[in-house]
This record gives sequence, C-alpha cells and structure tokens, in this order.
Amino acid sequence: MKLLNGIKVLDLTRLLPGPLLTLFLADLGAEVIKIEDTEQGDYLRWMSALDNTSEDTSGALFNALNRDKKAIRLNLKTPEGKEIFKTLSTHADLIVDGFRPGVMDKLGVGYNDIAKINESIIYCSITGYGMDGPYADRAGHDLNYMGIAGILGVAGDDKKPAIPGVQIGDIGGGSITAFGAIMLGLYHKQKTGKGLYLDISMVDGLISFIAAYLPYIKTGIRRGEMELTGSIPCYNIYKTKDNKFITIAALEPKFWSRFAEMVHREDLVDRQFAKGEEFTKVYSEVQDIFMTKTRAEWVAFFEGNDVCVEPVNELDELLDDPHINHRAMFGYVETDGGKSITIMNPFYRQKGTELPKRAPQPGEHTVEILKKAGYSDKQIDRFKQKGVI
Repeated sequence: MKLLNGIKVLDLTRLLPGPLLTLFLADLGAEVIKIEDTEQGDYLRWMSALDNTSEDTSGALFNALNRDKKAIRLNLKTPEGKEIFKTLSTHADLIVDGFRPGVMDKLGVGYNDIAKINESIIYCSITGYGMDGPYADRAGHDLNYMGIAGILGVAGDDKKPAIPGVQIGDIGGGSITAFGAIMLGLYHKQKTGKGLYLDISMVDGLISFIAAYLPYIKTGIRRGEMELTGSIPCYNIYKTKDNKFITIAALEPKFWSRFAEMVHREDLVDRQFAKGEEFTKVYSEVQDIFMTKTRAEWVAFFEGNDVCVEPVNELDELLDDPHINHRAMFGYVETDGGKSITIMNPFYRQKGTELPKRAPQPGEHTVEILKKAGYSDKQIDRFKQKGVI
C-alpha cells in the first residue's frame, strides 16, 4: 500500500510547477484528477520542447508530468461547471491551482467557498509572488522569479548574470515548496480534522535557496566574487582534452591537497582559495593540467580517491551514467507514439511499484468521475450539450 492511498486531489494546474507537484503525489498513491478547461486545456499537450526544425516532441513533457493521473474537462465559467466542481470538492482532500490571485474567488470556487462545504479541504495555490504584496498581480515566469529572489544576483560573473538553465523557481520554489507544505497540511488535517489554505509563492520558496549567501547581503560583495560561484580554483569547472568538462569541488583542504598531490603539483596546496589576479593564474595552471587527459581518463584517474572531482554530464549522457541508472530515476511510459521518458519519484519509492501509466487524453475520465460523484447518464449528456464538460 502506497503512503498516500485514499487521498483525492483536484488538480487545476498546468505547465510545470503544479503538474510536477501532483505527479509526486500520484506516485505516492494519491488519486489525482486533472481538471482542464473545455478549450485549450494544459498548454503542454501541444507545446513542443524543441524548435520547428527538430524532431517533433509535442506532448512529450505533458506525458512525463501527467502520467498516472485521471482527466476531466470542465467549464468553470458556467453555473453547472461550478456546481460539479463543488460536488467533486466535497469528496476531495486537496485542491491545487496555479492561477493568479483572485481568479478562483471570482469564479466562486476559492478556498472560502469550498471550505463552507468541506471544512477539511487543503487548498494550495501556487503563484509567482503570493496572494498579497506589491507584485502579487504581476505576470511572470521562472526567470523573473529568480531575478527578484536574488538567484541571478549570485549566478554568473561581473559582466552578466547567468541563466541557470533549469527551472529553479518553478520546481524548487514551486513544486517542492508546495509538496512540503502539503505534507504539513495533511498532518494538520490528521491531527485536527480541519483543512487549511496554503499560499505558495515561488519567490518565497526561492529565498531559501540563497541561505548560504546571507552573510554577504550587507557586505557589498558582488556577483562573481563569492567563493561558490567560480571565483576560486578549488571549486570550479574545467575543460578536458576532448572538449568536455569536469567539476572539482575540493573545498576542504584535505581534498585539495590530495588533488595537488595526485597531479604532482604540491605547490598548488597553499593556493586553494586564490582570488583576483592570483586566481586567474592558478585557474589557468589547473586548466592546463586538465587539458592533458580526456574527461573519461580523469574520472578513471581519480577513481577511489577523495578529491571531489566528477564529470559534467551532458543531457544526452544522463541515461548512460552508472549511478543514475542504479538509482532508477528515469522510467518510461507507453504512449500512442511509443515510449515516453519520465522521471521517477525522488521522495519515496516502494519496491515492486507498478510501472507508470500513460498521461490521460483530454477529458478521458470525465464520465467515470461524474458517475462516481453521483451524476446520471442523462445529466452527463446534458452537460456535454451545454459545453459544461
């Protein structure tokens, strides 16, 4: 039996933060009902991950994020649609939405509306800036949130911030922050029988990512000058002979000393934290060392030694990494077009877990879900005729 068996989730989210969150919940046994509008639905159903000159991947990310869920189409702008949503809410444990502040309230299905009919409901709203504050109503995306939260203030060099390349705001500030909050909500519900409202701001979640930089906030130190941003030789990225890259993170003196000893450069030991012009000189010398072997040769050379040197895996190399393979963090879902890759749950996995099921078609489970909620065939047919579902 999975940890969240018996938990029912109404998922109104789309794109990345909410669907990844509810994927985690589905993996743990929750029944996730994906509610899409009767028009476009989740944009990821038709958005491609690649440009128009590349192999078509339309829907690939949707399949990865929405496997093991059920789907219903529902027009919440109609009176009947609102009533159906409220009916489903009476049997739900959790509602997740990703709309701007006030949208669900205007529709008449916000937390206060649902709590009147289900006082134990946990209602989680994921937004960029939260439900209140000067920026609450602004449109935004991951890059905007990272900029506001200071993530870009420490990424890059003195010339320009660097775009991290992964959606830290969406996933770290949104999906994972919300997952933790929901676990607290379920615990609170178990103890008290009462639900609660969770106001998840991706910017709020991102602030915790700069915890290591708190000592710098009032020092005037600038981007590119902090130790963990590429300004010291022992914590950096170097190119290898085959034009690939390798990381070294030998922060403790024992690791750096062992590195220096193994490459026969004991003179580097006292230059571990070189800064400024001295850093440029030491970095160049270490770079020359790494250019003498290929990445694979360096990995083999340091094997079994504590020097904190590891390869930079390119995206197309991830599936061949022996450790990642052993941890089984990637899986496959059967789709109409073949197999689609997906990630597996990082929080908790039980042995013998069944294989992932494909993502649902738009509204695939609408009739099943409505019948289970008590609606008759005649009522369902009427909803279809009126464009409610």
